Amino acid sequence: EDRTMAALRDKLQTAILDKVDSAGVNGQGAPRVPNTANIYFDFIEGEALVIALDLKGLSVSTGAACSSGAIEPSHVLTAMGLRPDRARASIRFSLGKQNTAEDVDFALQLVPSAVERLRELSPLYNKNSAVHS
Repeated sequence: EDRTMAALRDKLQTAILDKVDSAGVNGQGAPRVPNTANIYFDFIEGEALVIALDLKGLSVSTGAACSSGAIEPSHVLTAMGLRPDRARASIRFSLGKQNTAEDVDFALQLVPSAVERLRELSPLYNKNSAVHS
């Protein structure tokens, strides 16, 4: 069961990184629970992405599971050495036993376009300077 969830999580994060520039996995290579991926999207506020995805029916969150509602960057991510702006640009995808490959595909249809839309609104984002990091 954990292996299935980890495979779905890995599919989700790999596909997101393939489709979205200037994004990366927080804690990559470290031991992680099999059902979560914490991904940063430079040049946007994670909170705005959470809202944009929620409006489309995809539920994600920012920060640590224990501290919702805070605009402060996740203390866990900053303790891991992330810059505050990158910590604020991070969102957590959590999979449960009920999630399927179709759910991952649904997320993959929504996330890249939502990130793109938010970046177009960002004064910090210059499409020409965005690179895979």
